[in-house]
Amino acid sequence: MNLDYFGWSDVFAHSFEPYHQQGFRVGRVAIKYRNTYILYTEQGELSAEVTGKLRHQASQTQDFPAVGDWVVISVRESEKRATIHEILPRKSKFSRKTVGSKTEEQIVATNIDTVFLVSGLDGDFNPRRIERYLILAWESGANPVIVLNKADLCNSLEECLAEVEAVALGVPIVFLSATNYQGLDALKPYLKTGQTVALLGSSGVGKSTITNQLHGASLQAVQPVRQSDYRGRHTTTHRELILLPTGGLIIDTPGMREIQIWAGNEGLQETFADIETLAQDCHFRNCQHDNEPDCVVQQALAEGKLDYSRFLSYQKLQKELNYLTRKQDQRAQLVEKERWKKIHKAMRNHNKR
Repeated sequence: MNLDYFGWSDVFAHSFEPYHQQGFRVGRVAIKYRNTYILYTEQGELSAEVTGKLRHQASQTQDFPAVGDWVVISVRESEKRATIHEILPRKSKFSRKTVGSKTEEQIVATNIDTVFLVSGLDGDFNPRRIERYLILAWESGANPVIVLNKADLCNSLEECLAEVEAVALGVPIVFLSATNYQGLDALKPYLKTGQTVALLGSSGVGKSTITNQLHGASLQAVQPVRQSDYRGRHTTTHRELILLPTGGLIIDTPGMREIQIWAGNEGLQETFADIETLAQDCHFRNCQHDNEPDCVVQQALAEGKLDYSRFLSYQKLQKELNYLTRKQDQRAQLVEKERWKKIHKAMRNHNKR
């Protein structure tokens, strides 16, 4: 199996060269289960587990391989199994905060070129949710594309397009109806050989249907959405890297009921570039756009040049990110403290010998 079909590039080859000289091989994570992985390799699909050393050195969940990762492996060909020794540097990483109160990063997918942010044009259409996804997408290092599915159920396409264009500045927008095979050709330029796309969106927006139509086979189960709130069940239960017969790879992901941001300011600045540009002309550099004099943002709001609901969303997400940053700093200090505890304990045990 040619690794180029799975997204191998000179960047990864350069990182892998020292391991190649030591006789190691390489594979890409297609599926991640609790303790095992399915890899795409030159030897075919292999089941794999991480070494005890890698497990011991991992201080957080993101230190383990994720779907899309290129990993350094040793292969037991007679068993069709492999052992994962290292993770090659990631060129992109789509993360969110774990669901619940813990301040931990959950990696959704890595080494992706494009993120399809899928939204349904039924009763669950929500431009504010698209803003949140855009922050995560811009922060990942991949390029976002807005995919508006279920166009056949929408009676106001132009109005919806205007709403999305107002929050997704300069981002490509694609309309389609996956169940009716309409508009899918617009996605193919992003799915050339070796290119990786991740589908992200809430449950019930049609991600699995899109995957099945692009592949030409029913790989993923699909379920109807509830008419009461237009939400679907978690049809996809795990992330999987799927090789399309026409070239390209696609990662279908379980629907996100909670879009908890895990990002810095870059994603916020890209998503709200219009407000960030206005803020540069405010009289005070640290203007909070509240009651300060000569605030250009407040002036734009007063003149109707800036939508007030978009500004409120910006403020809310900015506060959320500031709070998360403080929590991340606290967690980083605790992780570092635990790391040094392990080191000192190992040194004491060594000296006792």
